[in-house]
Parts: sequence; C-alpha cells; structure tokens
Amino acid sequence: MNGRLQMKLGVQLGYWGLGLTSEDQLEIVQEAERLGFESVWAAEAYGSDAATVLGWIAAQTSTIKVGSAIFQMPARSAAMTAMTAATLDNLSGGRFVLGLGTSGPQVAEGWHGQRFGKQLLRTREYVDVVRQALRRERLEYHGETIDLPLPDGPGKALKLTIGPVQERIPIYIAAIGPKNTELVGEIADGLLPMMFSPEHADVALAPLWKGIEQAGRKREDVAVCPSLSVHIGPDPDGAAEGILRGFIALYVGGMGSREKNFYNAAVTRYGFGDAAKEIQDLFLDGKKLEAMGAVPPELIDAVSLFGTREHVTERLRAFAAADVDTLIVTPTTPTKDGRIAQLRELAAARDAI
Repeated sequence: MNGRLQMKLGVQLGYWGLGLTSEDQLEIVQEAERLGFESVWAAEAYGSDAATVLGWIAAQTSTIKVGSAIFQMPARSAAMTAMTAATLDNLSGGRFVLGLGTSGPQVAEGWHGQRFGKQLLRTREYVDVVRQALRRERLEYHGETIDLPLPDGPGKALKLTIGPVQERIPIYIAAIGPKNTELVGEIADGLLPMMFSPEHADVALAPLWKGIEQAGRKREDVAVCPSLSVHIGPDPDGAAEGILRGFIALYVGGMGSREKNFYNAAVTRYGFGDAAKEIQDLFLDGKKLEAMGAVPPELIDAVSLFGTREHVTERLRAFAAADVDTLIVTPTTPTKDGRIAQLRELAAARDAI
C-alpha cells in the first residue's frame, strides 16, 4: 500500500451489554489488536458509559489505541472530561483518543437535563476548556456557555493535578452537518462522521477543508475517521442486510424530527432526497418495517461495507481515495465468533489492496 492507501482500521464496540458478554467483547478487541487494527472505540447513550469500558480494555491490551466515540458533552463538565481523558491516557500508557459529541436534544434534555442549544459555540468553548485543563493551566475561562470560576461564589481557579502521558491528547469531534464539520476543521484533531459515502466525499468534506484553511492549518492536522457497518461474505437469510436496513432507517428516519435530522440531510445531499423523505415519513408514522423496506440498495452500498471480499476491497480503495485516514467499523453479526470472522475478512480485504 502507498499514499492514501495507508488507511487504518478501527473497530467500534458500540454500546456495552447488548447481547455480548464482557469476555466476548474483550476477545473481539484482542483479535483486532492482533490483526493490526489501529484503534478500538466505545460509545455511550443512556446505558453503559464509554469511559469505564475503555479503562477496562486498556488494562488488557498493549498497542491498540482506545477512543471514545463519543463522550457526550452534556453528560460531563469540560473539566470532568479533562480529568477522565488524563486518567485514561495514563491507564493506557498514552493510547487514548478523546472523541466528543453534542449528542441530541432528546438525550441532552431528557436524560442529562442540559438545554440543547448554541451547539457550535458550546462545542468551541468546551474544547477550549478541555485543552486548557489538559495543559494543566489554572482553569480560568469566561465564555458564553462556560464561566470558570463562577464570578459570584467561593470557587477559585484550579489546575489538573495529574498530567496526561501524551503531550497533546487528540480531540476528535462527531459531526455531520456543514457548520459542525467546518468547526472541526478549525479546532479539532479529527472528524468522526457517520453516513459517510466516499463517492460524495467532496460534499461531506468541503466544510472540513474550509475550516482547516480558515484556521491556517494543514490537511494532516485533522484525521478523517468515518464509522460504518460491515458484512463481508454470504448473507443467505438476509439477516445482515436487515440489520443494515434497520440501522439506516433508524438514523435517516428517526434520529431527530421532520424539521431537523442531520443524517437525513446528509443522504439528501448525496442525492437520495426522495428516499430519505419516504424513509422518514414512514418511520415517524410508526411504520418501521416499511421504512426499512424503503432503503434503496444503492444507499446501503454507499454508506456501508456489504458484499463479497472482492467488492469490499474495491470499497476500501474508494474510501482511501476519498481522503479517509481511519475507517471505524461495526460488524453486523450479533455473535462474538461472527464479529471476529468479519474482522478477519476485513483485514484480508485490506491486505489485498
């Protein structure tokens, strides 16, 4: 491999405890490490938290990077995120990648009790404070969404009592909308997009390049690390395709309202506007099976790795050519052995490039 074909692979564990045991998950991670995967990522919504999972994994691996994809910003103060990041970086020996995201209004307001608004400004100030804390500076910051120390109380400017192993912990941000993606180019070390199609990378990444240019940065300053589902090989009973259809229908149809759904808007920008509208209308009307059926095969292929090893190898070439640095994959199969088999297939497809 050469040039951009040096694309790395990561594995997304998703939410903990949904059908697999802790031992199952650990075997998956250790096999990914043996296969040369660069990173393993853990997610959180309103079940398992990502930080505990990553600390447990870090203790039982040695080379693979451990990343949050993502820590929910409404769930932690910026200072708490800095504390957690520094701790995980120490426990992992400098292997931690801090992935952040705003979550959505349902979780932010319904679960964490945090108002969902001013997300661009909130993200910018949150990252500012996290970085200041990780530099072990006394934490004094007076923004619109964060004010430290509070001006009318006994608090004083404190500094983190431990330092991270890395000189600078990478901060990646989950973004898919144009303005959020542009902000990533300005302030972050990596972009974590979903519903990413390599054939439409010019549309998806144009705001990122704009943000990088406006901030006077270089392309290599920001890693592009999309997440997607993978199934390689036969699918005789259609189970894998069903999972992929269900995932796309959920995000395109149900993640947000009719007026604001970032994933729906993204696939619309890719040229799937009619399908996106139909999927959303059906999903929000409670017709979830019909919404799954409305997902066109072309959309599945655009935002997933699905098919024979040869086809997936070609898709990997397409992602590499689209300026992707790391491809973070979630095997669709529900079993431990099935997921390990998928990681091996993917590694073989990578090695065939």
